[in-house]
Amino acid sequence: MAGTMDLGQQHESSDERQTKIVDVLVEAFSELMDADPNAFRQKFRKMAAAPFAFYRGSACLFYADMEREEDRWADERTSRAWIQGDLHAENFGTYMAGDGVFVFDVNDFDEAYLGHFTWDIKRMVASVALLAWMKAISDADIASLIETYVRAYIEQVRYFVESDRDHEYALRLETTDGEIQEILLETRLNTRVELLDDMTLINESFERRFRRSPGVRELDDAERSRVHAAYEAYLETIPETKRFRSLTYEVKDIVGRQGFGIGSAGLPAYNILVEGPTQALENDVVISMKQGNVAAPSRIVRDERIERYFKHNGHRTAVSQRALQAHADPWLGYTEIDGVGFVVTELSPYVEDLDWSDLTEPEQMSPVLDYLGRATAKVHCVADKDSDPEIVGFQTEDEIIEAISGNEDEFVEEMVDFGARYSEIVRVDHSLFVDAFRNGQIPGLSDR
Repeated sequence: MAGTMDLGQQHESSDERQTKIVDVLVEAFSELMDADPNAFRQKFRKMAAAPFAFYRGSACLFYADMEREEDRWADERTSRAWIQGDLHAENFGTYMAGDGVFVFDVNDFDEAYLGHFTWDIKRMVASVALLAWMKAISDADIASLIETYVRAYIEQVRYFVESDRDHEYALRLETTDGEIQEILLETRLNTRVELLDDMTLINESFERRFRRSPGVRELDDAERSRVHAAYEAYLETIPETKRFRSLTYEVKDIVGRQGFGIGSAGLPAYNILVEGPTQALENDVVISMKQGNVAAPSRIVRDERIERYFKHNGHRTAVSQRALQAHADPWLGYTEIDGVGFVVTELSPYVEDLDWSDLTEPEQMSPVLDYLGRATAKVHCVADKDSDPEIVGFQTEDEIIEAISGNEDEFVEEMVDFGARYSEIVRVDHSLFVDAFRNGQIPGLSDR
């Protein structure tokens, strides 16, 4: 018999559920909402647009629900594996790995933490059900799509148990086909010059500087000095094996940034323009320094050992990305400004998110979900004692297979059932959220 989903919604009235939604969002975001209410007004308007947008912006609510759900697959080890933390169908895409190879993979680590390996899978399958529902795909086909994803995940985890080649595995040009290979091929056409032309200009002194466009904030001397000092401290966090020669890191310009997507609303951030590997202007690099947010899973994982391991949320984000990616961005690091943690990454021209808009039929979506299942397995299995034994001192793939061994069909059935039922909950929650927001029931963000 498949495991049960004890989320308790059947015992809540609509008013009680709406109150919970508001309370969870306020608890998660109150500090940032107070600092920048306009950013959160924009965030919540974007979330109001559709159930999937609401789901993307409300990971905290998902984990509040997971806290009271029984998880038969979580034991002492599989409940403390590295997870992406906000896995959904739009958090996959391309990037250029540290070895110069184009890779398709999970590409957002702001919510990464340690927790139940099933949380990533459940969050992902509910997103698949939501996405497919919005495309008017039948319940039977939605179940089949989720099953494709979960079985590919299991198959890939088992492969890593048998081959122990998780660090070598990647979805690259030569290992993919169809939609995933196409997005990799298209990404190869991108250039650094295009990104630089969009964000910068060459001044009268033939020096590159940031454009002062909407969303860009000029810094006064004091703030610029603090950010520059934080940048210098960040350089010390780049692993020695990933460092470029010193010419590369010379600062050319610094600006503040505003106006992020649903997930990063209200988080202070800066862009830093630095010298590239040569003095040629076409090789300049744009660095993002963004305040780390509180990882959604951390709100229900109460483990002092894990909490002590991270210096701050910028450190957590950088460490998580290095753990979950076999070949992480060589610019990846972290720093502090006024005691607050920031994560530092390159704004790369080679990052492209998976676009689902033209994938309208189950037969188009199914092979993509097979790849996404394998990508999920890779990030889980690469982040274990081979990556950082101090916090995960075991082989994740061995523990996952042990947990589901002999019950794989039941595991798949439970994930299919969860995806379908939780997507229904999200659709109702979205409606309750919209009514609460538009009627001024979210403190500090009443409509104007």
